[in-house]
Amino acid sequence: MAEWEKVHEKWTTFHNLDPVLKEELDHLADNQHALEDAFYKELTFGTGGLRGVLGAGINRMNIYTVRKAVNGLAQYLRENRVNVYDRGVAISYDSRYMSQEFAMETAKVLGAYGIRSYVFETLHPTPALSFAVRYLGAAAGVMITASHNPPEYNGFKVYNEDGGQIVPAEADEIIAFIQQTENELTVPFLERSELEAKELLNWIGDEIDNAYLEQLLQISKLDNEELQQQKDMPIVFTPLHGTAFELVTQGLRQLNFTNVDVVKEQAAPDPEFSTVDSPNPEEHQAFTMAIHEGKNSNADVLIGTDPDADRLGVAAKDDSGEYKVLTGNQLGSLLLDYILSHSQDAILANGRMIKTIVTSELGKKIAAAYDVETIDTLTGFKYIGEKIRQFDATGESFVFGYEESYGYLISSFSRDKDAVQAAVLACEMAYYWKKRGKTLHEALDGLFEKYGYYLEGMSALTLKGKEGSEKIAAIMKNIRSQPLTEIDGLKVLQVEDYLAGERKLLENGSVEEINLPKENVVKFKLEKDCWVCLRPSGTEPKIKCYFGVCTTSKEESASTLERLKREMESVMDQV
Repeated sequence: MAEWEKVHEKWTTFHNLDPVLKEELDHLADNQHALEDAFYKELTFGTGGLRGVLGAGINRMNIYTVRKAVNGLAQYLRENRVNVYDRGVAISYDSRYMSQEFAMETAKVLGAYGIRSYVFETLHPTPALSFAVRYLGAAAGVMITASHNPPEYNGFKVYNEDGGQIVPAEADEIIAFIQQTENELTVPFLERSELEAKELLNWIGDEIDNAYLEQLLQISKLDNEELQQQKDMPIVFTPLHGTAFELVTQGLRQLNFTNVDVVKEQAAPDPEFSTVDSPNPEEHQAFTMAIHEGKNSNADVLIGTDPDADRLGVAAKDDSGEYKVLTGNQLGSLLLDYILSHSQDAILANGRMIKTIVTSELGKKIAAAYDVETIDTLTGFKYIGEKIRQFDATGESFVFGYEESYGYLISSFSRDKDAVQAAVLACEMAYYWKKRGKTLHEALDGLFEKYGYYLEGMSALTLKGKEGSEKIAAIMKNIRSQPLTEIDGLKVLQVEDYLAGERKLLENGSVEEINLPKENVVKFKLEKDCWVCLRPSGTEPKIKCYFGVCTTSKEESASTLERLKREMESVMDQV
């Protein structure tokens, strides 16, 4: 009997298996391929937590995989946090299938250890959870979400006591405790009635929202007189069936934006995300309804948030009057420029902008123009949050953080990417440029003319299941064993291998240390300010290839970018 079959048998013979999961396993009884995929390995607890397809099995998201993860988290907190029982854990959840149930399962397992839980009464965004951890002084936070993944997914994200996503060192310790849990089916837990009787379950009401909104108002760059003025600039907002409706609309109301249309069909939470192919503002199809609404109202700006409201997409009219979605790099560059141009010299003097290694170099150019230092981190906002935490000791000032995948943070009162902050400031920025006779795209053209025509792109190859994981590993192994020396005629100048932690300069063969955590990423720096980066996704069955170029014209940059993409797609296909 194969190892996965033994685990499958353990589940099917468990006397108290959840009825829904038992029915699913009965239905799959004759499907050996599906059963093997569900049981051949445990769902990976990555640096942020769990994410996977809902269903029965140890390689699926269900009450048992959640309980096992919480069991490890509880033991980690007891060993590593002071006063953990009273400080407790803040818990939030989004609009996905089983999100509320998984939030309660989290509280039930924590309660078995005597650890108090603070659970939002209603679904709330990721940034609200991050803020709640800090506001309550909690020992940790848990967000039940799969962000913008398809409807069949859900996830379990862990936050440290600073309100940031746990970083690798913290994750490793939690994973070690999780692995000590021998049987996920028998993890101890208390029923809800027991939690309430022992005062281990506390419900979060409006207090957190009100405190968050007070902080949100402070990020505005408008002077008090302009802040009080009514602003009738037409805005269209879609929360894409997720959690952002209340906080975004209230945040805009605070700034006296009076002409905000919400896409009605996408305003209500919906675990099926039934009006979009993908609830991801990175995918331009997600803006189809917002664009239709925008044309009806002649809106200046369209804003869309993903289900857990940590990512923001923005569309504005281009030269032809058609709505065009800004890329994450473009919106980040515009926000950065707006923030720095409205910041006092005292803040800029010790200011730090943080971005990831696959984010546009345009941000670095803009920051340098204001004498603000740029810090590069690995991909993942957890690393940006970690840097901000270090500033508490160093005295450096955080001015902005962003990544190409539509994640932004303006103020560090929350410590993860925050689409609510970004949505409100993006509308304020659009209002600022409108008063000066420019659209956001025209403002962006101004940055290109000043700093160079930076364009970026990304290709993703989806390879699901066990075979897919093996193929992704083969691609990365091949890239390392046979490193490229040129890509589409552009000479490779440097190869950065973040798993080895070294940068090789091909011209003289010298090697430099990369002082960042180890990660399975390889980046090629090319001549003419171009670069290519290969990285397996940590949350999806994909390998991603990122590209960046900079030339003196939009046309040349677009042409160079397209050639690089074709070349790298060919390389991956061959492997």
